[in-house]
Amino acid sequence: MKFQMRERMFSIGDDYWIEDENGDRAFLVDGKALRLRQTFELKDTEGEVLAVIKKKVLSVRDTMIVERDGDTVAKVHKKLFSPLRHKMVVELDGGEEWEAEGDIIEKNYEIKGEEGTVAHTSRKWFRIRETYGIEIDHPDVPLVIAVAVAVEELAHADKEKDDKGDKDDD
Repeated sequence: MKFQMRERMFSIGDDYWIEDENGDRAFLVDGKALRLRQTFELKDTEGEVLAVIKKKVLSVRDTMIVERDGDTVAKVHKKLFSPLRHKMVVELDGGEEWEAEGDIIEKNYEIKGEEGTVAHTSRKWFRIRETYGIEIDHPDVPLVIAVAVAVEELAHADKEKDDKGDKDDD
């Protein structure tokens, strides 16, 4: 299944739709503005909350948590020691681990698990500015979408830090 994701160009509190490859609305990412930390709800077209994605407070490295019904089902964070700059780890609640690897900033990366490819992203499937595609090869589509939103948020925060560091060097 392919979906059209919107690149993070919004601020907390903004909402956006994730569409399927036919252009039909599939999921709503609802940004929560009045929270102390970055929080998003992934909802279906009927408004039912499928997952909550939020930034973990007080952690050694930036981490996003994916919850369902109040239980943590995944933690997404940058790999601590990676020769490749663009690598993130997804720790699932059952002990399985996925890795998002590739050019995360440019949205050309793969999420892989023990069973193989879970999903991969690319800008080439859709020609609309500030969008990219995600093709999901996993039965739990909402979980994979929530992980992709978390990866997007962490990549955006990382890019902001790099941009700020570049300005400080001037």
